[in-house]
This record gives sequence, structure tokens and C-alpha cells, in this order.
Amino acid sequence: MARFAKRAGLLAGGCLTLALTGAPALADTLRDALVAVYQTNPTLESARAQQRATDEGVPIAKAQGRPNASVSGTYTEFLKQSENSFNAPARTFNAGADLGVPIYSGGAVKNRIKAAKIRVDAGQADLRATEASIFSQVVAAYMDVIRTEAIVGLNRKNVSVLQTNLQATSDRFQIGDLTRTDVAQSQSRLAVAQSDLRTAEANLAGARETYIRLVGHAPEALEAPPPLPNLPGNADEASAIALDSNPDLIGARERTKAAEKDIDVAGASRLPTLRLFGQGTYNNYFNTLARGVPSSGVSQHDTAAQAGAQLSIPIFQGGLPAAQRRQAQATASATLEQEIAAERDVIAQVRSSFTSWNASNDLIRSSQVAVDAASLSLEGVRAENSVGNRTILDILNAEQELLNAQVTLVTARRNAYVAGFTLLAAMGKAEARDLNLDGGILYDPEINYDRVKGKILDWDNDPAPVAKSTRTVDTQVQDGNIPQQ
Repeated sequence: MARFAKRAGLLAGGCLTLALTGAPALADTLRDALVAVYQTNPTLESARAQQRATDEGVPIAKAQGRPNASVSGTYTEFLKQSENSFNAPARTFNAGADLGVPIYSGGAVKNRIKAAKIRVDAGQADLRATEASIFSQVVAAYMDVIRTEAIVGLNRKNVSVLQTNLQATSDRFQIGDLTRTDVAQSQSRLAVAQSDLRTAEANLAGARETYIRLVGHAPEALEAPPPLPNLPGNADEASAIALDSNPDLIGARERTKAAEKDIDVAGASRLPTLRLFGQGTYNNYFNTLARGVPSSGVSQHDTAAQAGAQLSIPIFQGGLPAAQRRQAQATASATLEQEIAAERDVIAQVRSSFTSWNASNDLIRSSQVAVDAASLSLEGVRAENSVGNRTILDILNAEQELLNAQVTLVTARRNAYVAGFTLLAAMGKAEARDLNLDGGILYDPEINYDRVKGKILDWDNDPAPVAKSTRTVDTQVQDGNIPQQ
């Protein structure tokens, strides 16, 4: 249960240009988004609260091995006594005190405490996994907003170009230089481009709403993210790191250890138990004892005390202990299989993320070549059209080819970054302690565990729960508009 420590920041470097135009000078950064999520996301806050509940398993387990004491008091008014009872009191008050000290419980308490501590470790690993999962979703949402904004901008530019083309085509048709077919082709492409723009704007609105759901506020102008450091050189290297550091796998391993302790806890019910006890009683008869009998020698109150040791040796319990132990063994067997399943998932995720990251980087390079070539091709087609060697359809096709290449490039850059971050998350290297989210905001689950693990007072309560995450009902409905650059 290592404490969160300040590390070299994953988000402390330069910027990766995603869109085809430069980012605004004043903008939100990916680090700003992650900080907001870390402080206000309800899923993350819920996971932290659940971990605090898991921490309480340790003092609960310890309580079963600690002394317990109780007192009781009873006041009784005898409304009618037997006529033949000459020494029965009319009223009485009884008070008693009991103290029990468990000495030996067959190892149940000891192993229950060990299991609870192991589950705290597993819960802390699960909390790390939740952080990595939420951060991966935020990175994807952040990049989706940037990508869809770029695509809206490209489609908006394409509509503007096609409107100009249609106007020029119509003018040339008026003077007899072009045919009605050329005009119709330009009109068709413009209508398709306008539909594509509306689709892109709808996608942008959806991406912004997803961003709000995760981050808690609407995205402003978003900066391009910094480059991802410490990415592995090959899939085998990434897998080796993940097998040691992936929080899901660590949590599965810890749950396997806890399940093994549960077997010992279940088996302890077949062993002897030993406890010390002490009892004391006080009775007061309010001067009503021994009615009708000279009471000069009768005490109207009395006390008693006793102490001893109690040994309990189970002989037969109807097969219950064996059934409970077999049940615990089956559960432990299930956790072993779940650990292997988690290991499979981690290996598959690491390898697929590495492959996607590599493929996206290759696609970026080829798409950049395609954009450059399509730009040059469009320029040449327009020049050839001016001397009559190319048709209007050739120009429209070249413009569409350029747009497709630009959209592919923007999407490839988004996919490469998301795949790279997902790869780091699968390796266990994309959590709060890795992301340069310092400045006193890091949540350390060990602090709460240290606070509660030794508590013994029955009235040591925490304050009433209060929601910490922010609501989004007051955010504006998002649209597909982007500010003019």
C-alpha cells in the first residue's frame, strides 16, 4: 500500500499538434481537464468512498478479538405475589456487568484480520484502476472534441469552397462556357457537403456533452495535448511492465490471497475456543424483602461477582464447518481463475493498444503524404481546368479527395494519442501519481486507512456524508458551432 508520490509529469511536456490549424493562445489544457476530473468526478469520488468502507473491514475484524463489556439494569414492580410467599419483595432493581476476553478462537480472528488487510490492498489497487479508466475516458473525450472541431472546420471550409465553385460554374454556364450538367454536379456536391457539415456539427455537440459528463463543465478552446513520454519500444516490454504494475491485475492477485485466508477462517470453527469472563450483579429490594417476617437481620440489597475461564470444544455441528470451508475453497478457486482472466485481459489490452498506437502513427505519416499530394493535385486540376484540359467533375473529385485525406489525418492523430494513453494505462503508468497532478491535490487512500485501522471507541463516528462531485444540470446545451479562427 505505497503512498502516492510525486513523479516526473506525464503532462509536463510540449504539445502535439492535432488539428491542421494552430491552437488559440488562451485555452484549456489536458492537464486542466484531468485536474477537474480528479477533484470533482462522481465515479472517482464514489470509488474513494467505497475504499474507505473497505478500510473499515480491518477494525471490524480486530473488534472480534478484543474484550467486550456490557452493563444492564432492570426495575421490576411485583403487582401481585403468591399469598404463601412471605419473603418475596414488592419491588426490586437488578444491575449487572459482564466482561468477556477472548483468548483463543482457533485462528479465526487472526486470519480474518489478515484477509481484511489484504482486501484493503486490493481495494487500493482497484482505486488506481478506476483512476486510470476515468483518465483514459477523459483523454478520449478531450481528443474527440479537438478532432470533431477540426472536422467541422474542414467541412465548413469545404462548403465555402463548393459555394464559390457553384457560383463560378453558374457564371460560366451563363456565358455558355459550361453545361447544365456541370452546374448540377456542383449543386449535388454542395448539398452533400452541407449534409456532412450538419453531421459533423452533431458529432461535435455529442463529443462536448461527453466531455461535460466526465469533466463537469463545458470545454472551452482546447489546447493540443503534450506528447506522451516513456512509451515502450515493443509489445513484450509493455507486457512485462503491465504484469508488474497493472492495478487490475494487482487487485486480482490480492483478492486471491484474501480468499486463501478465508479458508482458514472457515476451518477455525472446528477448533476449540477459550475466553475469560467476569460478571457482577447488584440487587436492591427497596425495603420490601421478607414481608411479615422480622427483617432486622435481612439485608435489603445484595451483590455478587464471579470470574472464570470458558473452554468450548465443538464435537458435532451438523457438517456446517466442513461446508463453510469447502465453500471458501471454491471461492478461492474462483479467484485464482479470475486472476488468470485478469492477466489475459491485461496482456490482450497491452498488445492491442501497442498495435493500434503503431498503426495510427504509420497512418499519420501516410495520411500526411496523402494530404500534401491531394493539395498539389487539386492545385494542378484547377490550373488544367482553366485551359480546358480538366472538367468541373475533376475539380470536385480532387476537392473531395483532399477533404477525405485531411479528415483521415485528423482522426489518425486522435487515435494515436488515445491508443498511446490507453497503452500507458494498461501498463499501470497513467494514474494520478504519474500525471504531474501535484500541488497538494493527490488523494492518498493510505491516510484514511491509517486513521481508522486502530480505532476502538464505539462512538467514534465520522461526519454525515456530503456529495463532493459537481453537477452538470446547469450547463448549457451544446451545439456544433466553433469559434472562427
